[in-house]
Amino acid sequence: MKTKWMKSGVMALALTMMFTLSACGSDDKKESSDEPAKTTTATEDKGEVKGDKKIVIGLSLDTLQEERWQKDRDFFKAEVERLGGEVEVQAANGDDAKQIAQAENLISQGVDLLVVVPHNAEATAAIVEKAHAAGIKVLAYDRLIKNSDVDLYVSFDNEKVGELQAQAILKLAPKGKFVYIGGSETDNNAHLFKQGAFNVLQPLIDSGDIQVVFDQWTKEWNPANALANMENALTANNNGIDAVIAANDGTAGGVIQALTAQGLAGKIPVSGQDAELAAAQRIVEGTQAMTVYKPIKKQAEIAAQMAVKMAKGEDPGADKKLNNGKIDVPSVLLDPIAVDKSNIDATIIADGFHSKEDVYKNVK
Repeated sequence: MKTKWMKSGVMALALTMMFTLSACGSDDKKESSDEPAKTTTATEDKGEVKGDKKIVIGLSLDTLQEERWQKDRDFFKAEVERLGGEVEVQAANGDDAKQIAQAENLISQGVDLLVVVPHNAEATAAIVEKAHAAGIKVLAYDRLIKNSDVDLYVSFDNEKVGELQAQAILKLAPKGKFVYIGGSETDNNAHLFKQGAFNVLQPLIDSGDIQVVFDQWTKEWNPANALANMENALTANNNGIDAVIAANDGTAGGVIQALTAQGLAGKIPVSGQDAELAAAQRIVEGTQAMTVYKPIKKQAEIAAQMAVKMAKGEDPGADKKLNNGKIDVPSVLLDPIAVDKSNIDATIIADGFHSKEDVYKNVK
């Protein structure tokens, strides 16, 4: 039979256990909600972070339908990831409305910075405005965004590209009838290439040594449109053309296709740009005179490094300014390199941009 004392002892023991369990539960709760969360740092191999969130860069590309832009994407992405960030890529393939919509999507995802390769230098000003409204800075990559408050521009000296093209062609054809096959009229770079080329050509045009008998933009940079332009130039001049300055390797390919059909490939010097593999092969085969090599790995890595700095709120350290019609944009402009048969091994191949085996595959 239980005594009054025993009952009191059991009750006391129960109360003691209840308070002990309650105290343990209170400690657990404090550990999960009251202690500050641990901040991850890059030194812990968790990636470059902004606060406690990994930096995410949005990359809005005009197109991935050309070899050159696939390389830019891969180099840029690799460098951002090396720095601990992530890259979200969207490509509009030449559609202005699509590029703006894709950029809006990246903005809505809350990227820390937006990098834009604009299809249309004017239309993409809307992207800058929308990004800034969301507190996101914009870096224009390779092509300047016109009439906007874009925060940074990373590219090559694009007037110099055109100058190198014209200088190389003039060494091979110092006089005669010239054709200029430009890029897309909506691309600001196309205007800069043309300006650079005519900086060199104009004194010879004024002296009468050179006559520009055909001058046309290439819609969307499409080689098929360049082919049609060159066919028209040949027809209008009864094939009496002495030289062609083509704005890039894609347009050069269209030009050379038209020349081949007339038995003129290799007889008329043609310029290019971007050091695409097909162009490098044409150079060693003798149907394209030169290309302009822009070490895009260097460009992409510099842009990636600056993008991460900007996303962290740091000064990227641009050393130049370039007016875009509205403001003087902080800019980094790298030097392009003229490449022909004489230095292709020491430039494109030595840098590993293309292998010697690939470049010379069609040369017996």
